[in-house]
Amino acid sequence: MSVLAPLPVGPVCDLEEAYELCRQETARWAKTFYLGTMLLPPAKRRAIWAIYVWCRRTDELMDSAQAQTLPPEALLERLDAWEERTRALFAGRVVDALDRVMVDTIERFPQPLQAYLDMIEGQRMDVLRHRYASFAELELYCYRVAGTVGLMTQEVMGVDEAYTSAPWSEPPDTSEAAVALGIANQLTNILRDVGEDRSRGRIYLPQEDLQRFGYSEDDLMAGRLNENWHALMRFQLSRARDWFNRSEAGVRWLAPDARWPVWASLRLYRGILDVIERLDHDVFNHRAFVPRVGKLLDLPLSYVIAQAR
Repeated sequence: MSVLAPLPVGPVCDLEEAYELCRQETARWAKTFYLGTMLLPPAKRRAIWAIYVWCRRTDELMDSAQAQTLPPEALLERLDAWEERTRALFAGRVVDALDRVMVDTIERFPQPLQAYLDMIEGQRMDVLRHRYASFAELELYCYRVAGTVGLMTQEVMGVDEAYTSAPWSEPPDTSEAAVALGIANQLTNILRDVGEDRSRGRIYLPQEDLQRFGYSEDDLMAGRLNENWHALMRFQLSRARDWFNRSEAGVRWLAPDARWPVWASLRLYRGILDVIERLDHDVFNHRAFVPRVGKLLDLPLSYVIAQAR
């Protein structure tokens, strides 16, 4: 994890410089996501970069090299302080230039504070628990750490005016689909990162699923690639794809300039699941990712799908 460099605050602070830092961080740490943002108009892509960097700063409180050396009590204190700072940010008070881009984004695209507080609560879950008994528990975690991103960004994406221009029309609610896409992405992350997470003593696959398929924690820690593991992973991949399918229903409501980027991001991230299959579910010894050429080749198809919906 990188640590974002502080920028000067006050009249000498350059807002464009801060947005550029957000762009660089997004491009460095979220390559597939970044590719999707580049399909957005400039104002919208800048807002998405700002939101991404806020989320990354939140994540760094837990996952930076320094954070890994801290006891749980210290991590929880960090999160409490970050919550206070986030509440202040929504009141227009800034500490550094990265706060300033968020205030600028909130002014241009009003944001729900609760989504940001929920994400912080998701980080608290990571401090307090390393296992999830059921999928219901994991779904709550996925909502907090990723589904909230859908709520943060849906105002930036906007709704097609064709659905809102008539006096009698009511804006469609895209929240359910936005949350579903975030959960789908997080489930994909979990399946991709099983090997990495076990090294930190974390198992996100629900305990009820491990038991159902006869695959023990010892098996997982040893990285055993037996038939039980393959059956378990087929089930997990199917579940993640179902969440992607749920998210598709809301894309058609989006503003025309947002549909292509969202379709591209959805399809490219879902492609990681296909790569896991091609690796024969060996996420212990390989990292699943969509090659750059594959991403570029998919963009025209995503464009066609976006125009048809």
